[in-house]
Amino acid sequence: MSNLAEDNVERLITLTERLTERLAVDSQAFEARRPMEAAERLEETSRLANLYRYESARVQGDPSLLSGATAASRARLTRASEAFEAVLARHGRALFAAKAVTEGVVRSIAEEVAKSRTAMTGYGPRARPPQGSGVSITLDRHA
Repeated sequence: MSNLAEDNVERLITLTERLTERLAVDSQAFEARRPMEAAERLEETSRLANLYRYESARVQGDPSLLSGATAASRARLTRASEAFEAVLARHGRALFAAKAVTEGVVRSIAEEVAKSRTAMTGYGPRARPPQGSGVSITLDRHA
């Protein structure tokens, strides 16, 4: 058993659990239609996510960093990683739903604005759109 390997595993467990907890809270905020709560936490969540990405890549590049850890510690890391993956999937679904709602609202507003701007003047087959408004609206479906 290597103290360095145990320290590495414990650090990864702590980091994974902290990130899992943050994503779970953010998911709850999105599901409750309170995205600003998640936005307020974004800086720290991003910092933890970047640190997690770095540490994961480091261990993938050099598995010996964990090879001396006890089986119990490695099992705890596996459980923490599984919980993280589950919360990450939930977070992804919550973000997708929030994005869909936002896009729907923006699309509805854009359609209403477009309808009000293309109201025809006159009646019958000679009706024409008003001239010279010079205002346009763009909806980017890929944003």
